[in-house]
Amino acid sequence: MLSNIPLDDLKVLELGQLIAGPYCGQVLADFGAEVIKIEPPGKGDAMRQWGEVDASGEPLWWNVIGRNKKSLTLDLRQPRGQEILRELASRADVLIENFRPGTMEKWGLGYEALSANNPGLIMVRVTGFGQDGPYASRAGFASVCEAMGGLRYLSGYPDRAPVRVGISLGDTLAGLHGALGAMMALHQRERSGQGQVVDSAIFESVLAMMECLIPEYARTGKIRERSGSFLPRIAPSNAYPSREGHDVIIGANQDTVFRRLCEVMGQPTLADHPDFATHRARGDNQQAIDDLVAAWTARHDAQDIVDRLAEAGVPAGLVYRAPEMLDDPHYKAREAIVEVPDRRGEPLPMQNVFPRLSDTPGRVRHVGPALGEHTEAVLGDWLGLDAASLADLRDSGVI
Repeated sequence: MLSNIPLDDLKVLELGQLIAGPYCGQVLADFGAEVIKIEPPGKGDAMRQWGEVDASGEPLWWNVIGRNKKSLTLDLRQPRGQEILRELASRADVLIENFRPGTMEKWGLGYEALSANNPGLIMVRVTGFGQDGPYASRAGFASVCEAMGGLRYLSGYPDRAPVRVGISLGDTLAGLHGALGAMMALHQRERSGQGQVVDSAIFESVLAMMECLIPEYARTGKIRERSGSFLPRIAPSNAYPSREGHDVIIGANQDTVFRRLCEVMGQPTLADHPDFATHRARGDNQQAIDDLVAAWTARHDAQDIVDRLAEAGVPAGLVYRAPEMLDDPHYKAREAIVEVPDRRGEPLPMQNVFPRLSDTPGRVRHVGPALGEHTEAVLGDWLGLDAASLADLRDSGVI
């Protein structure tokens, strides 16, 4: 009988901390993999302290990035801790790490050493700049790598310094690429029996999202610049003011869609005007067309604009914050946000598992675990260690 969750036959070890590597582990855990989060005894992953705290003083972010995982404490700086990791890796399908290149090798835990006992092992290595090249040894946080990958230069307005997107986007992109790479490597293992290394660099994960930026410069010499709330030569597609001051996002840059927008605006002849009749013409006259659309939206309430355009088949929407997401009927119908009991049993809303699989969807089974919550169970189940052995490891600070 087939399982109703796609990855529940996979054993995954997650090393490292913060966001990029752990997000890769979160994706695999969301779809059923047994992800063993290996953390330093006593303090655990730094993510346990990140984010806003609730009324009890509990940081909230760990509940999301640690969800569906098991926590095992292990001191990888001790020889016995390294030995245990090698034993665990001999039974794992995937190992995720996001230390600086060379750290695992320094501990005797590089891919050659681990794959000698488990040729089918997939090692996902998530770093700022990759496993080789002149920058490989540099510390690489998302902010720096987003800049190197091209995102920071394009973010913001042309008359001021580049801004940061309000999330650690480079980290999650690298984690997502790491998870995708693991799936492809596992598929290849089905054919060859051999594992391999997945090298997911943050700067390259950002670069992969940069559309036609490189070919545009190589062929035309044009450097794409910051443009604020619109994309150059894509019109109309912008944030437009409503009567009550809320912005409405409208994307009507396709010929047929633009015609429908003009009809809703009560100006159907604009669609045939030579300045606006084609995609390139609208791009050449972007400011003029944005001014016309903004003049219309400013006379109407935001929700009325969205409703009228939705009925006409014109993409439009409000700019959502968390309150709007929690209150929106489409979010509710899709269960895009799910309530999960926290470790005190109180419901905690968080984003659900994506993408959706029709027959074997992932799900959030529990929030991030307490530090070391599963140490004894995992070492007993995976390695067969008895109570006396576990007590000795705990007394020596290995776990």
